[in-house]
Amino acid sequence: MKNITIQGINWDEKSSYQRGPAKAPQLIRAALHSGSMNMYSELGARADEEGIKDAGDFDIDDYFSIEGITAKHLQDGGKVLTLGGDHSIAYQVIKAFAGRYPKLDILQIDAHADLYDNFEGDKFSHACPFARIMEEGLAVRLVQVGIRTLNPHQSAQAERFGVEVHGMRNLDLSKVGPFKNPLYLSLDLDGIDPAFAPGVSHHEPGGLSSRQVISLIQNLDAEIVGADIVEYNPDRDYKGMTAFLAAKLMKEVLGKM
Repeated sequence: MKNITIQGINWDEKSSYQRGPAKAPQLIRAALHSGSMNMYSELGARADEEGIKDAGDFDIDDYFSIEGITAKHLQDGGKVLTLGGDHSIAYQVIKAFAGRYPKLDILQIDAHADLYDNFEGDKFSHACPFARIMEEGLAVRLVQVGIRTLNPHQSAQAERFGVEVHGMRNLDLSKVGPFKNPLYLSLDLDGIDPAFAPGVSHHEPGGLSSRQVISLIQNLDAEIVGADIVEYNPDRDYKGMTAFLAAKLMKEVLGKM
C-alpha cells in the first residue's frame, strides 16, 4: 500500500452565498474519532492503519499556497486525501497532482458543474475550479456525477472542455467509468441530496443518496491517487448528520485508496 497523507485545508474565502466550510476539517475528524463509529470501511480497511498519516489542518491566508502544501505531501510518492474547505481548493490541489501525474482523470461528485469562466467577477471562485483545471490541461478526462444545476453557460463550457456530465435526470451509475489513468476523486457534499447532507451552503434537492455515493466509490475501476471532500458547512448542519456522513465517506475513500 502506498502511504496516504490526510490534510485539512481551512479555507472558504472563495465561497458564494455563505461561509462556513473553513470550519469543516476538524469537525469531520471529530465525528470520525467520536466513538460512535468504528474505524473500518465497508471494504474492511481501517482508516487509521499503518501508512495513513494525518498532517493536520492548515490555516490558509494565501489561496495560492494550497498547491505548495499539497505538493509537499506528494513528495514521497504517496497519495493525499484533502478535507476542505470550499470547492475552490480543488484547482490548487489538482495543480500539485498534475505535476506528478501528467495524465490524470477526475471524477467529480457535485450538484454543480463548477465550470463558470468567472463567478461574481472571480475566476477562482468555488464555482470555477474545473474551468481552470480543464483550460490548463491539468486533467485529460473530467467525469461529473450528480449535476442538476446546468445553465447555458456551463453547458457550453462542458462541451468546450469535453466534460462527461452524468446529471441526476435519467442517471445511470453503471455508465460511470472505467478510468484508464490515475484517478482523482473530488467529492462535493452538496452532490448528495440535502435530506442526507443538510450541512452544505447550497441545498439542491433531488440529489444522490448516501448509499449511491458509497456504492459508486466502492465500485470504481481505477487507482485513486488523490481525493477531496469539500463544502461541508457546519453552520447549516443538523445534529452533526453531515459531519458523520463526511466521516463515513472519508473511511470509504481511504479504504478504496
